[in-house]
Amino acid sequence: MKLSEKVRLYQLSLIASMLFAFVGFAYNAWRLEVSEQNNNIRTACFEMLRELAQLEQLIYIAHYDQDKTLGSPRKGWVSVGLINDFSYLTNSELQQSATTLRATWSDNWQNIYASTQAVDLVVKDIDTVRADIKQLLNELE
Repeated sequence: MKLSEKVRLYQLSLIASMLFAFVGFAYNAWRLEVSEQNNNIRTACFEMLRELAQLEQLIYIAHYDQDKTLGSPRKGWVSVGLINDFSYLTNSELQQSATTLRATWSDNWQNIYASTQAVDLVVKDIDTVRADIKQLLNELE
């Protein structure tokens, strides 16, 4: 084999090696970014689920136990606010559900002690947010 052919073969193998290294690095960087994004979404979803459970418990304590200390609407506002804030780390459907929950809570918080309808409206929106969270978690890569 001639020296020029060996040099050409060496150059081609070098180019191929560099190409494979670049492709591997690019894929690895992309995969890390997707994994980080999915991890952030999962964390936000789990925190939202925790806040949804606390909000639902607060509503039941306020309505059925008539406990104005443990069932304080101020605690509900904090939970609703956190749910809404965490939703911005997710997708647009979940953001919309959280915004709807906030609006429903805003319209009905003062009636949760006496009105079963107010409780049902807020709990329905809580269930909608939960369902959207479960759907989003199932769709993650």
